[in-house]
Amino acid sequence: MPLGPLKTPWTPRRAWQVTRGVVVWTVLVAILLLFNLIQIASFLIRPFSRKAFRTINTTVAGVWWTACVVVARSLNGTRILITGDDVPDRENAILTPNHQEMPDITVIMDLAVRKHRIGHLKFFVKDVLKWTPGVGWGMYFLGFPFLKRDWTRDRDSIVRTFRSIVDERLPVWMVIFPEGTRFRPHKLERSRRLAEGHGFTPPRHVLLPRPRGFVAAVQALRGHVTAVYDLTIGYEEGVPKLAQYITGVVPRVHLHVRRYPIESLPESGRDLALWLRTRFEEKDLLLDRFYETGEFPGT
Repeated sequence: MPLGPLKTPWTPRRAWQVTRGVVVWTVLVAILLLFNLIQIASFLIRPFSRKAFRTINTTVAGVWWTACVVVARSLNGTRILITGDDVPDRENAILTPNHQEMPDITVIMDLAVRKHRIGHLKFFVKDVLKWTPGVGWGMYFLGFPFLKRDWTRDRDSIVRTFRSIVDERLPVWMVIFPEGTRFRPHKLERSRRLAEGHGFTPPRHVLLPRPRGFVAAVQALRGHVTAVYDLTIGYEEGVPKLAQYITGVVPRVHLHVRRYPIESLPESGRDLALWLRTRFEEKDLLLDRFYETGEFPGT
């Protein structure tokens, strides 16, 4: 059965964790808004030097995201236990994680800090977020592709993003959540019915991947990125909400990494879609084993 939400009974210790978390994250959000002002000011430099504009924005993003990771590690004591392939530092890559809740993103940031790619993350995000002060504005200045979840309307935005990355030779970790949405039981049932209708293996712990964004990324970035990182994220006692994660009730998260050189992937869209579906079938089996044993395979 899929892992349910993390339950956190209200205790005096929990009250202290929440109070401490609110104080710390209020400070971090205030810093983020200050960084937004720096990013807005960086527009004055853009006409004269796009490189300086990018450097300012990737630097402030890297500083703030690193601060989030450090708080989770040191203040909350959260440990990310990584198994599988040890990927190289500073490699350009496409990342395909499973998606359960917002803390998945903080887990990816922890890996990015270790591999010196924290300021170069890019996510496909909802279009409405670009109007949100703080995180949304920050992502806008970093050139994230904002999507309306309509492929005919989103294609141009995606193509522009990929063209900019390739033409300007930008360092990048392009994070794509192929499931297209966070995992929910009713969405799993829909995926299982769809899988049965197409003769696929019905999933138990992931949703059927939607291949269009992944196929477009591989075909556009091939030659610029050198690998695809297939990430599987596992939580121990329940899937936490972001508020639970940042207030310190998640002592450990497990992350399994598989690295595939880009030249090992097929080239046609149909074959890339099949490749992606196979990876998600493997994720499903990995999570099945994880929930039985409490760990992913490997060192």
